[in-house]
Amino acid sequence: MSAPQVQVFGTKKSKETRAAERFFKERGVKIHLVDLTQRPIAKGELTRFVQKFGLNALLDLEGKAYERSNLAYLRTTEEGIIAKVIETPELLRLPLVRGGKVLSVGEDLEGWKAMLEPV
Repeated sequence: MSAPQVQVFGTKKSKETRAAERFFKERGVKIHLVDLTQRPIAKGELTRFVQKFGLNALLDLEGKAYERSNLAYLRTTEEGIIAKVIETPELLRLPLVRGGKVLSVGEDLEGWKAMLEPV
């Protein structure tokens, strides 16, 4: 059986992203970190999270980026919001983590632990 691996979408500045990295490193899990400041999340990847959690669950509604974006006041489609999130990763509740078929949003210890369980 191969060692578990996870894909972490986040930013180096995000303390929650660093917490996820630390959580998986301490457990010997191989991490593929996608730094969203360097490379935007692929639309298909983001859509996978949107389908599971809904778009609002992915947005950092308390964050400064959300406030600055005026998304709360814009009349836009889900597609429009997704496009904005891809170009402004700070709008997301980071990190987005994918381990196999398990997805998690934000600092989610239960979700992270579920990724370590054998399938």
